Amino acid sequence: RLLKPGTLFSLTALLITYFSADALRLHFTLRALGHRLNAAVLARLVFINLFFSNVTPMATGGGFAQIWYLHKHGVPIGTATAATTIRTLLAVIFIFSLTPVFLLSLAVFEGRAISGNVGIALTFFILLYLGFFAVLLLRTRWLMAPLAKMLTGLWRLKLISAERHRHWQFKAKREMLRFSASFGDYLRGQPMCIALSVLLTAVFLLSLFSFPALLLHSLGYTVDYLTSLGLLVVTTFIMYFSPTPGASGISEGVFGSFFRDILTPSHLLLVIVAWRFLTIYLGMLIGLVVMQRELMRQRRAKP
Repeated sequence: RLLKPGTLFSLTALLITYFSADALRLHFTLRALGHRLNAAVLARLVFINLFFSNVTPMATGGGFAQIWYLHKHGVPIGTATAATTIRTLLAVIFIFSLTPVFLLSLAVFEGRAISGNVGIALTFFILLYLGFFAVLLLRTRWLMAPLAKMLTGLWRLKLISAERHRHWQFKAKREMLRFSASFGDYLRGQPMCIALSVLLTAVFLLSLFSFPALLLHSLGYTVDYLTSLGLLVVTTFIMYFSPTPGASGISEGVFGSFFRDILTPSHLLLVIVAWRFLTIYLGMLIGLVVMQRELMRQRRAKP
């Protein structure tokens, strides 16, 4: 059933929407910050992010990889960091706002521990996560002192030279100030670019959360779309706090727990594998190829 032409066409269309919206939400965020990259660079950036996000704990590698790649294409480190942070923050606002709504409104969560004691723990994590972003946005200068001390420690341990220590201190402060100023630049950017960055973030998330609903429909299940959407929102929320690379193991377990009353055991396994392959592993495989080609291109460019 999943290999029928109609199903494959629908999944392909949803994949194109998913990847395109991911690229365009960063594109318009950068446009609001006064930078523009061509389509090929943005496309490669999407898959490089997918690869590194899913091989590092809590998706930390994706942000660093994007900053490195943006810097390679002329975007200052501070601005690149701000662009990736804003892009992540927009998605976090959507997911963290909707999670409590679905936890309290969906019948599938009635009587479950996730809406009781675990719900309290999730509330704590929400506040912790948003507090971290609040410091980044409103008190960026607080981060300068720890960064300066870390560089000084490296110099005292003789891991870096005095000249490099001075250079990195200057560069770190400059990029931190640029990072702090970029949030104001974003809000003062072109209103159309800001609106499109928010809208395309919503489109990206909606397409991401729609894969299970499409898979269930293709297998002949009659499941309310809003229920499927809500279960994926909560699943993705929990994945944000997973210490495993790409939330491996945890995402499958949470997904299986939520959908076990809807699907038969054999179909449940099939949908989990198809969902993870389409939304994660396919992009990772493409990202691996793209990253290898980028490294080969840079190696050839060196004299």
